[in-house]
Amino acid sequence: MKSLKYTLLIFCFAILFLNTQCDEDDDVQPPCGQSVVVDSGFYQSAESDLFELTDFQIEGNCLNVNVSSSGCDGATWSLVLVDSGNVAESFPEQRYLKLVFSNDEECLAVISQERSFDLETIQVEGSNAIILNLEGLEEPIDYTY
Repeated sequence: MKSLKYTLLIFCFAILFLNTQCDEDDDVQPPCGQSVVVDSGFYQSAESDLFELTDFQIEGNCLNVNVSSSGCDGATWSLVLVDSGNVAESFPEQRYLKLVFSNDEECLAVISQERSFDLETIQVEGSNAIILNLEGLEEPIDYTY
């Protein structure tokens, strides 16, 4: 009977010990929404419907933007982040981007949406930071990875 109690006690401590181990998934960042489209032809020819970039921030490798425009509910909106494909050889390197917005909704309400873009595809090999020149913003965005 004593050996059964000791076995149970050891088993309970083993379970508690295993339960305190770190999850490897804790360091994994959640994925961003869309990938950045790198296409110089699309960058040069793309035209947007009217919208306002009301806020942005970089979290990890994600560029989160808030946009507002007139519309019914924004369900049919399309927003694409396009990179010119050109990298300015400065320190740090610079990339040129623009948001391409499409809105076919004909309601007069002004609504906002948040979208997220994965910046990993525009990282420059051998560097850990780049400057993002987003069309329409007066100041560039510093992106460190």
